[in-house]
Amino acid sequence: MATQGAFTEIASLAGDPARAGMLHALLDGRALTASELAQAAHVTPQTASGHLTKLAAGGLIAVEKQGRHRYHRLASPAVARMLESIMQVAADARPRAIVTGPRDKALRAARTCYDHLAGHLGVALADSMIANNQIELTLDAGIVTEGGATLFDRLGIALEPRKSGRSKRILCRPCLDWSERRPHIGGALGAALCAHCLTSGWIRRVSGSRAVSVTTKGRQKFREYFGVDT
Repeated sequence: MATQGAFTEIASLAGDPARAGMLHALLDGRALTASELAQAAHVTPQTASGHLTKLAAGGLIAVEKQGRHRYHRLASPAVARMLESIMQVAADARPRAIVTGPRDKALRAARTCYDHLAGHLGVALADSMIANNQIELTLDAGIVTEGGATLFDRLGIALEPRKSGRSKRILCRPCLDWSERRPHIGGALGAALCAHCLTSGWIRRVSGSRAVSVTTKGRQKFREYFGVDT
């Protein structure tokens, strides 16, 4: 029954409103300070400290020290996938009469899912690469074809799996998109593509949100390389 106990512990940790707010704030893949997370969760710094201690002890977040500061991030891509799955279930259970606001529309259009692209943009890129036989996705795995290797070489994206802890991170995998209900690209490849889009100025982060906006350059490049109009 140890597994059931661990499940109960994780569910309790993620289910608290303040801690859920902190975890949601970390879903864009960046590391944040306790003060930033306290603001995101609408709690005092003292209260935030207690919540962060519990999240770290439960293995949901990792803490890194840099000089005098301590930064918090999600412990692994698996935690991000768990949170996205919960959001998908919550969206399915939500009454259909609710009308989303502009912020929700921005998140649905394009956002980061931990360290890779999600929303309509992320799914459109996956659809394009599948249609052009550049990647192949099953329910729980993915491969990059020779055509895909050529594309990513043109983009300057290395296809070597990234190391995560003691093991190598999976190169390519599907990640079910909670708003589109179809897969976008996760794994090391998804992370590398997202990083490339950010550093190349194709997309920009939207302050205070996981949403990203596509730049004029990005619209040109997404059309040129993927045939995707944004």
